[in-house]
Formats: sequence, structure tokens, C-alpha cells
Amino acid sequence: MSYQAEYSKSINTPEAFWGEKAQDLAWYKQPEKILSKDENGIDRWFADGELNTAYLALDYHVENGRADNTAIIYDSPVSGQKRKISFLELRDEVAKFAGVLKAQGVEKGDRVVIYMPMMPEALVAMLAVARLGAIHSVVFGGFAPHELAVRIDDAEPKVIVSASCGIEISKVIEYKPMLDEAIEKSAYKPSACVILQRPEAKATMIEGRDIDWKEAVANAEPADCVPVKGTDPLYILYTSGTTGKPKGVVRDNGGHAVAMKYSMKSIYNVEAGDVFWAASDVGWVVGHSYIVYGPLLAGCTTIVYEGKPVRTPDAGAFWRVCEEYKVKVLFSAPTAFRAIKKEDPEGKLIANYDLSNLHTVFMAGERLDPPTYHWTMEVTGKPVIDHWWQTETGWAICGNMTGIETLPPKAGSATVPISGFNVQILDPDGNELPAGEQGAIALKLPLPPSCLPTVWGDYERFRTGYLTDYPGYYCSGDGGYKDEDGYVFIMGRTDDVINVAGHRLSTGEMEEIVADHPAVAECAVIGINDPLKGQQPIGFVLLKNGVDIDGQQLESELVALVRKEIGAVACFKRAVIVDRLPKTRSGKILRKLMRQIADGQDYTVPSTIDDPVSLSVIEDVMSENGLITS
Repeated sequence: MSYQAEYSKSINTPEAFWGEKAQDLAWYKQPEKILSKDENGIDRWFADGELNTAYLALDYHVENGRADNTAIIYDSPVSGQKRKISFLELRDEVAKFAGVLKAQGVEKGDRVVIYMPMMPEALVAMLAVARLGAIHSVVFGGFAPHELAVRIDDAEPKVIVSASCGIEISKVIEYKPMLDEAIEKSAYKPSACVILQRPEAKATMIEGRDIDWKEAVANAEPADCVPVKGTDPLYILYTSGTTGKPKGVVRDNGGHAVAMKYSMKSIYNVEAGDVFWAASDVGWVVGHSYIVYGPLLAGCTTIVYEGKPVRTPDAGAFWRVCEEYKVKVLFSAPTAFRAIKKEDPEGKLIANYDLSNLHTVFMAGERLDPPTYHWTMEVTGKPVIDHWWQTETGWAICGNMTGIETLPPKAGSATVPISGFNVQILDPDGNELPAGEQGAIALKLPLPPSCLPTVWGDYERFRTGYLTDYPGYYCSGDGGYKDEDGYVFIMGRTDDVINVAGHRLSTGEMEEIVADHPAVAECAVIGINDPLKGQQPIGFVLLKNGVDIDGQQLESELVALVRKEIGAVACFKRAVIVDRLPKTRSGKILRKLMRQIADGQDYTVPSTIDDPVSLSVIEDVMSENGLITS
């Protein structure tokens, strides 16, 4: 079948299309309601079906001849460890750890927060929660106590699972003190914490609350899979919004499993037994979808890599892993390849490795700039495929469906819409724009399986955040255009969320932290183009009257504040003092206009501006500080 035939069928007859794809899974009870509405009038997939995602990822393969196939390859250059785990071994580890959680009272519908580094036990914990029909909420191990506390209060987990430490190249980061501080800060308190002790750092345990992972597993009874409805939540994953409070994206079990299984063949063109490597982290949506669930549902071998693209030990790290484990598909963020290019611009290290098994390189998480696209293709000799998706969707909105029909790529484009995603470019009044004209990217309802049906505990925030700007559409928050061939070009966010090294971060949250400094009267944080990380947050600060502080001192204090409250992942390293900020007469800071100045773009001075001179002031400050990027 051609791409166009497949896509048209998914848009014109979505129930028939996804009902057919659902038959690829071993449901306990096959769904009869393929598409229905919930109490909020939101489209839901497979509401009356019954399944267990952990069963489909593990037990199903054990029962169907793949027990001895490798499920996980663990490669940790930072700790010097390597390990292969079969589907049978992983199934048994997950069943035992599910028994640990069950002994702590975790039942269907309960939440478990997971705060772990990149190691197999993180996957074991996620799958164990799913086995019990409970809901996991993974928090990236680099997040600071404040960020973790916010998520604890929102998810209200019965249990938290963590490790004594993570390892960043040559630096050990102790997790337990951050976890303890987060629980102290949070209003909600978990009943227990299960801690994996790593030899690199020994955690101090709190009697009556903390449980040693290995001791608990040694004494645990394996737990069976608990059937859940297709619309029961599998996980909550927090993503930055335009306010300081993160949004808990909810992922259904049924639609997620169907979309993951379908995507592995249709987008990535892999089969059971192939080695699939998403070089990401389980704390992000790519890790959930394509380190854990997608590959395992498809019976593939997935790689858990605890390292970096460079300095572990060098810029040949990715190629070493690809050769050693016969990786068929490599998927990472453009930032990773920019880092490799910076260290090894001519790609000389690639010559040391046999990449004959590597079929395709996929990139996502941020815009793939044409120079990185061309460089990666030239030095690897492999097809490089950009695709665009969001935490909210859980899988690609646009891409090149290599398992259906590989279309000619275009540099700067995420190719075409994926099955089920009716992608439209709209003007401010909600009218569809012709080819070549930029507008807001919106998805016509119904959304396909796996997309969020709500924000955890806050349906109204989901409705107002995604569904009200353009009635009948999901508003993506991204802008772009389609060309005459229907290829989609993503040009960036239309709100105050930025992409730093593939991580979605809220400039609004950074502003709240910067504004807390006693010397700061007002501030604006914007993302500017960065050759390595894609975007970099920069703070522009107005001082309170009478305050006298050295600019470098203030910058270092603000950098430390953001690092403490959000974590090093924010990459907030620059803050400059300004005399005024460009605003409308109603007092709204013109952040989009500031971004245009920083990016060297032409801009129109709005009629609503309060002080036109403020633009030249900002432009001068940016120029003096080397912040105009083109």
C-alpha cells in the first residue's frame, strides 16, 4: 500500500482503520467500541477493550517463542557496566518488583513516581507499575527538588521509586538528598520509597519509609498482570506549559499500545528481533515511547545507554554502540549530532566502526537544522529522517513512514502527516492557509490513538490549553507551513516554551524564579538560537530602584537560582541588565518581538507598543552582549 492510500484510509475511515490495527494486539477482551466520547465529550479509543500493557510487552513474547531473545541491552560507559536481559528474565524481574509494590499497597489506579537514572531498573519499575494496572509518573533524574515536589503534589503517589545516584560522565549526582528535600517540600507524602543502592554512592535510608530495592525483591512474591480498560491511564508525564505549573499529560493504555505497535513497523520499519536504539532518557516522552514500550511491544531489542554522545569516552560513542550491538535504527535529538559534529567535524571516528547493520537515523525533539541533517547524512552514508511530535501525542505527528513508503526527504521538513493526524495550517481566524503561508499548526479532531485525553486532575486546563483557540482542532502550539507537495515545515513554538537540547522548558517558569531575586523588579526570559543546543534561555532584567549590583554577580546568582529550582537541564547561563523592556500599552512584554531581534529577523513595530525606543535599547544590549545570532 502507498503512503497516500494508507493515510487517506486513516483520515476518511478512522474507526475501521484503527479497529484493524487494534487486532495486532493480544487483548484480554477485544474492543467493540473503537471510537466513543467520554463524559467531557472527548474522543476516546477502545473504551470497552481490556488489556495489560506489561503483558503485551513481556509475557506475550515469552509465551510466543521469544523467551530467550534479548529484550534489553544495558550499556553504561559511565559506570563500566554492560548487561543483556532476555524477555523471560525481564518478565520475571518485573513480576517480582510488581510484588514489591503490591506489598506496599499499590493497586490498580494508584500512582507511583519514578526518579531514576538510565539503567534497566528504571524500565523494570515502569513495567511493574503497568503490570499492576497502576499509573507511573517518571520524573527526569536531572530535575531539582522543587520540580520533583511539584510533581509529587500533583500525582499524589502511593510509592516513590528511586536510586541512590545518577552518573554524569565523571560526576556522581546523589539523588537521595534531592528526593528527601522534595518530599519535605511537598504537601503530599508517599507511604514508602523504594531505593536502589548503587556502589557509586550509598544513600542514607529513613527508617519506616525507605525500602532497599534488592532486599525487597529477594523477599517478594511475583505479581500477576491486572487487566485494565483501554481508556484506563498507563502513565502521567509532566511537560512544561507557559505557566510555572507543569502539565500532567495522561496516556491511555489501549490507544497507546495500538499506536506504539503500529508505529514500530510503519514509521521505523523494524520487526521482532531487530535492535532499536532511542538515545534518549526514560524521563522524556521519547524514552517512554521508544526506549520502553514501542520496542518491547514489537518484540525488538531496546538499548538502555547510560552515557553521552561525546566524552564517554569520545565522539565515536554512538558509532561504537551501533557496531557492537548491530543497531538497525538509531533515534536521537539533533543536539546529540551537533555535539558529535563539534568534536569530530570531519567524522573521522566513524571510519573506526562497522555501521553496515545501521539502516536509518531518525531525529526529533527539536527542529532539525539543514546543516546537521546534511552533515549526518554525509558522514554516516545513511538516510536521515526528521520527524515531529510532542509529549502530548506520544508519537510522531509528521514523519516519513519508511515501513509503508519512503518518500523523498526535504531538508528542514518533517515530511508529511502520519496516519490519523489531520494536520492543518490555520490563520488567526481559524481559516486554512494555502501552501507556503505560515500559520498555527493545528490537528483536526478526532486525534488518533495515544494522544492525551486530558491533563491529570485538570480537564479545564486541557480544554482551554489545547481545544479553545480553534474549535474542532487541537492547537499544537507550534507554527509552520506546508509546501505545494504537502510537506510540513515546523518553524518553532508560538508560545513561551523553548526547546533546549531537545528538552521542552518553560521560559515563564524561569521568569518566576529570576523575578524572585531581591534585586530584580521585572524580567523577561526568551529562547535564542544556539548552534549546539538549538535554543538557549537568556534573561533580561530590570533592577529595582536604588539597587546597585554588579552585572556579573547578578548573573551568577540568577544562574544558581535557576539551577537550584529547575536543575542543570535548564541550561540558563546568561542574564543581562536592561533599562527598559519593550511592552504594549497594556503592559504585556513583547517577547516574540525580542526573539525576532535576537534571531536577526525583520520585525514590524506593533501599533500597541508603549515605548518604541525600548526596541533600540534591547537591540543595542543584545548586540553588545553578542546575543544576536544571525
